[in-house]
Amino acid sequence: MRKQFVVAMFLTLLSMSSWAASQNVTLSVPDMTCSACPITVKLALSKVEGVSQVSVSYPDREAVVTFDDALTSIDELTEATSDAGYLSTPKASEATPEEP
Repeated sequence: MRKQFVVAMFLTLLSMSSWAASQNVTLSVPDMTCSACPITVKLALSKVEGVSQVSVSYPDREAVVTFDDALTSIDELTEATSDAGYLSTPKASEATPEEP
């Protein structure tokens, strides 16, 4: 009976990772004023746990971030850019699931 319990717990913990989903969010970063700014923004966002991809556009003044919503949040992403000296806000009202 104990062996079945251990197996059931293991399978439950294993399946929990499938509940997490990759999300994409586009952040508006209007304070980028030079061609070096995107490097700083990308580095700041890349350091956030759960971020898997960052693309920053200086002409569009935006950053597109792919992240694991079980490990981080949009608030943590905007905090990371703010800590680096660049205020940011999500362009969409919420993150969108990543297409497989």
